[in-house]
Amino acid sequence: MRALAEALGIATILVVFWDAFETLILPRRVSRRLRLARIFFRTTWGVWLRTSSMFRRAQRREDYLSFYGPLSLLLLVMIWAVGMTLGFALLQLGGGRAHPAGSGGFATLLYMSASTFFTLGLGDVTPANSFARTVTVIESGAGFAFLALVIAYLPVLYQAFSRREIRISMLDERAGSPPSAGELLRRRGSEYSETGAAFLRDWELWSAELLESHLSYPVLGYFRSQHDNQSWLAALTVILDGCSLIIAGIEGIPPGQARLTFAMARHASVDLASTIGTPPVLPSPDRLPSGDLEQLRELLRGRGLDPATGEEADSVLRDLRASYEPYINGLSTHLRMPLPSWLPPEGAADNWEVTRWEVRSGRKARRDLDPPAPEGSSRL
Repeated sequence: MRALAEALGIATILVVFWDAFETLILPRRVSRRLRLARIFFRTTWGVWLRTSSMFRRAQRREDYLSFYGPLSLLLLVMIWAVGMTLGFALLQLGGGRAHPAGSGGFATLLYMSASTFFTLGLGDVTPANSFARTVTVIESGAGFAFLALVIAYLPVLYQAFSRREIRISMLDERAGSPPSAGELLRRRGSEYSETGAAFLRDWELWSAELLESHLSYPVLGYFRSQHDNQSWLAALTVILDGCSLIIAGIEGIPPGQARLTFAMARHASVDLASTIGTPPVLPSPDRLPSGDLEQLRELLRGRGLDPATGEEADSVLRDLRASYEPYINGLSTHLRMPLPSWLPPEGAADNWEVTRWEVRSGRKARRDLDPPAPEGSSRL
């Protein structure tokens, strides 16, 4: 029994240590499915989604879902700490001794292990032989290292979240709230031939940062944006949609930078779907039926853009959409983050135009109070 306790203790410590190492330190995707963190997130997220159904109002349900990311991170850290404490207690049970005499019960050894791991050092229960003292020293060092990792990990995580959200917030005036590819191109209008390349280059960099940070820290995928009508997945989808329209052909807009940005954004969508564990699923119904596509092209023509038409342009657009839509739709279903439409929602005001105070007081959106823009001009 003592040998079994030691074996279980060593196995528990190694499993928890390696899982924490892969989650906090290893800067690459881990494809192995049997992982403590992966099992934890998939199990708890499923429970969290089921309990969210008790909220009938969409606003309250979204608020409830937004708690999961930060809370799950704290719970995972607690599980690691409990696992390490349990593992060292099993080691003490297998080969250690404790003072005072008669303190060899597992509950007492677990208390001594917790006191050592969290560096309390109360001294009411102490190791009584060389093996127990060695385990105690090792555990105290592991406790210090664990606390240091957690303290260093949280700022890095929130810095990555902040960098992600800054550009999503900037998308508000550029593509609407919620964002859409049609609104993104419509607002920039004929100016896109001059400013579009720099804009897409910035979003290529954002997509690369999104891929790097969310592969290293998959829990960031569960962190939701500040506004309910925005999300990192919606922003990524809008960029993919917009690049697809440009690649399919818009007169006067070179597709070179759009191809680069599309490749990076598509890479991010595929790899993140694999990391989070969401299989590709075709969206149903179709996000862009033929009638909406014609309406979208008319919208762009009204802002001085000339999108390509015909079977060849339609075929290119279909192929591009087929390369990423199943992956983003799988992520959308799993994370409960709705995908944006291609056409701008009718009558929707941007987040910067309407505050919660204005909504409660019945004041009109700023868009309704401002004079209309001159014909042919851009909002930016």
